[in-house]
Amino acid sequence: MKTAGRIHPVYAEMERTVFDRMSALAREHGAINLGQGFPDGPPPPALIEAASRALHEKSNQYPPGAGLIELREAICGWYGRHQGLVLAPEQVTVTSGATEALAAAVFTFASPGDEVILFQPAYDAYAPLVRRAGGVPVSIPLAPPHFRYTAEALAAAITPRTRVVMFNDPLNPAGTVASHAELDMIARACVEHDLIAVSDEVWEHVRFDGVPHRSLMHYPGMAERTIKIGSAGKIFGLTGWKIGWMIAAGELATAISRAHQFLTYATAVPLQWAVAEGLSLPDAVLDGQRAEWAAARERLKAGLAEAGFAVLPNAATWFVTADLAASGIALPDRAFSERAVVEAGVATVPVSALYQGEQTPGHLVRFCFTKPAEVLDEAVLRLARFRAALLA
Repeated sequence: MKTAGRIHPVYAEMERTVFDRMSALAREHGAINLGQGFPDGPPPPALIEAASRALHEKSNQYPPGAGLIELREAICGWYGRHQGLVLAPEQVTVTSGATEALAAAVFTFASPGDEVILFQPAYDAYAPLVRRAGGVPVSIPLAPPHFRYTAEALAAAITPRTRVVMFNDPLNPAGTVASHAELDMIARACVEHDLIAVSDEVWEHVRFDGVPHRSLMHYPGMAERTIKIGSAGKIFGLTGWKIGWMIAAGELATAISRAHQFLTYATAVPLQWAVAEGLSLPDAVLDGQRAEWAAARERLKAGLAEAGFAVLPNAATWFVTADLAASGIALPDRAFSERAVVEAGVATVPVSALYQGEQTPGHLVRFCFTKPAEVLDEAVLRLARFRAALLA
C-alpha cells in the first residue's frame, strides 16, 4: 500500500520524543537514566494498598466518563486545602494522564488558523497538539538562567488571531516558578484580549523552597477562562499510573469533557479509587516524600558543582539544569547528551529539544534527580570523568 501523502504531516514529519529516545539509549548502553523524569524510589505504600484493594473490592468496569465522583470530590478537597480554590466536582474531568488533558484542551479551543502562544522551553507535546488541531504555535522564548516572563514579549506575540495561551508553572525543564507579578501580568493579558489559558500545573506540589503554589485560576477574571491541569503521577511520584485531570468552569468544563470522551472516554478505575484515597492522606506522608526529593536535589546539585558543572537555580520539579558553556564544555547540548550516554554511561536531556524556533539556547542539559543517593553519586562520578576527558 502506498503511504505517501496519507499520513498527517504532523506525524509524518515528527521525530521520536527526546525522552523516549534518551531512555532507549540508556537501556541500550546500560547507562544511568537521568534523562526521562521519574522517581526510582518506592511510592507511598498506602496508594499501592489502595489500588490492590480496589482491584479486589471495587468495580473493574467502565467508570463515569468524567471520572469517579469520589475522585473528583477528592480533587476538589485537595485544592481547597492546599491552594484555597473553591471547586465543584462537575468542574473536574479525570484523564489518562496530563498529556491527554492537554490534548483535550487544545482540541477544544484551538480551531484551524487560531494562534496559540507557547512559552519556550516547553513540554514537547504542546506544539504538535496545536498543529494537529490546525492551530499555529507562536513561541515566546524564555532566557536562562531565570526564564522570566515579560509583558513586552507577551504583548508582542498577541495578535487578533490569538485564542489560547499555554502556560506551565512550575516550569519544566528549568525548575523555575513564576512570581506573583508574572502571574498577574499573564492573567491581565488574558482578560484584556479575551484569551483562554491552558494552565499546565502538574508540578504544583513538587516545590522545595517554601513558597506555596498559586494557580492562575486565583487571579481576577481567570476562574472562567482557565483550564487547570494536574497530575497524580507528579504529586505521588507514580508516573506510570497516568492519572491526570483538567478543571474548568461552566461551558468550558462541558466542552473539554466532550473532547475527552472521544480520546479515552475513561481511565483505569482501580487507580482512580487509589488516587482518591491518596489525596486524602495526611500531609505528613507526602511531605516526607517531598523532603526526600529535596535532599536528592541538593545532593545532585552539590555533586555536579563539585565536578565542575555550572548548575542553574531551580525551585521545583524533579530536574536541575547545567550550563555547558559556563562549565567549560564547548559541545552543543545535543552532542553532549548523545556522547554522555555512550561514553559516560549517563543519560540526560538536551534542553534545546524543548524549544522551537530560532532563539534556542544550545548549551543547557537537564538532569533528573529523583534517584537513590548511590545512583546520583555514581552518575556524578561518571560525568566528572567525562568532563575531564572533554577538557583534556
